[in-house]
Amino acid sequence: MTNQTIELTVTGMTCGHCEKAVQGALKSVPGVQDVQVDLKGGTATVQGNADTQALIAAVTEEGYVAQLRA
Repeated sequence: MTNQTIELTVTGMTCGHCEKAVQGALKSVPGVQDVQVDLKGGTATVQGNADTQALIAAVTEEGYVAQLRA
């Protein structure tokens, strides 16, 4: 499986703690190699071959809303 870049829009992050929580949740998903979370932009960029729905579910479990960036 080839590595891909998945961009998510994350709603509900308000501080550095939120940013770290989302980053940790995404890094825990199998197949994730790198995560960049942009608090101000409300986005998360994931490198690897993780399942998109698993990424969204991981963020949701932390209490935030994520969707695939259009």
